[in-house]
Amino acid sequence: MRNYRSRLGERGLARFEVLGRDTDRELIRSLARRLAEDTPEAQELRASVGRSMAGSPSRQGGILAALRRSPLVGADLDLERSRGDGRAIDL
Repeated sequence: MRNYRSRLGERGLARFEVLGRDTDRELIRSLARRLAEDTPEAQELRASVGRSMAGSPSRQGGILAALRRSPLVGADLDLERSRGDGRAIDL
């Protein structure tokens, strides 16, 4: 096993285990086989899957921008609270 993995490493490959649905077994295996090839198609597939998995990049300041779009901006709300002694409680 050590020799096998060493030879894989020399070819730039690694053996690893993933968890997934049984119905996806052949899909994952075929994807891994294709990605292991050193071809332009494999590079294109790698780039496509990478873009698909990356999703939207998070932007800094998203919360602040959302607050600025709020309909309450400029509504001149009085947010001051009265500071009284509190209410009388009969213990």
